[in-house]
Amino acid sequence: MGTVWFCLVAVMIAMYVLLDGFDLGAGAIHLLVAKTDSERRQVLASIGPVWDGNEVWLLATGGTLYFAFPALYASGFSGFYLPLMMVLWLLILRGASIEFRNHVKSAVWDPLWDFLFCASSLLLAVFFGAALANVVRGVPLDPSGYFFEPLWTNFRLGEETGILDWYTILVGVLALLALVMHGALWVQLKTSGAVAERAKRLCGHAWWGVVALTAIVTAVTFQVQPQVKENFLTWPLGLVLPLVAVAGLAGVAFELRKHDERKAFFASCAYLAGMLTSVVFGVYPMVLPARNPAYSLTVNGAKAGAYGLKVGVIWWTVGMILAAGYFTYLYRSFAGKVEVQTDSNAHED
Repeated sequence: MGTVWFCLVAVMIAMYVLLDGFDLGAGAIHLLVAKTDSERRQVLASIGPVWDGNEVWLLATGGTLYFAFPALYASGFSGFYLPLMMVLWLLILRGASIEFRNHVKSAVWDPLWDFLFCASSLLLAVFFGAALANVVRGVPLDPSGYFFEPLWTNFRLGEETGILDWYTILVGVLALLALVMHGALWVQLKTSGAVAERAKRLCGHAWWGVVALTAIVTAVTFQVQPQVKENFLTWPLGLVLPLVAVAGLAGVAFELRKHDERKAFFASCAYLAGMLTSVVFGVYPMVLPARNPAYSLTVNGAKAGAYGLKVGVIWWTVGMILAAGYFTYLYRSFAGKVEVQTDSNAHED
């Protein structure tokens, strides 16, 4: 049951990145693709009905970790306390900027909300990428299963690691570019006119960065975390996952040339899903690698009791069916291009 829940948590993380990833990307490119107030409201309208619902997946993932892997939850949330607080504040600032921008009309305050929306979205993308890199690289777990990391030390991959080092920053930049591409494709899909054209051009530029950094990060990861390479050599079937990512990345460029906005966006989803599942496959059976492999938290060592996990699968399935129904209804209800009215906020066709 531990492996089943490991896979379920991976699915929930992937869902969060795919859904909240595009609105984080839309926020990060907000000031680049929207030049006027009307255009900025157009970008906000593209994510307005769904951005807060997308963040539910982050809360659900945290709750699932608490239930299924309590040792991982306790160790990870205590060791990453500082960056988690920073992420929490960024989420608060981002949500506040969206709400105030939509409900308080002010020529004085609007530029501040626009800046906070863009900056907090950008920093969240980098922080989430750095967090994933910390898990892959390993943290300084001690025999008790706990650790503490400062925000940075000497930026090297030694025994005294920090949240930020050259590897985690590299992955953070890749995450930012990937979500910029993802968000630009969403904005192109949901908007029209100059905003959509700028988003398409920005996506094309970001695509080249994603290609280059994907190759670099993959090669470096094999050196930083040998378990990843070992797992792919032991179970070659797992190579399907990175191939999905490669196909998705190629699909983005191919569909953009064909001017198929929807397929290009779904190709980006395939790339992100392939990358995330490749990481999960690569670190298994560890749920939190340690710099000293002897202290790593594994699926069997971190999981909850067998009976609770079996019963939990039933309720998790019910919850996911309800969530899937809700999100299907939500996205179908707000399908189509957004329009910004001159006398009110943006709404969907």
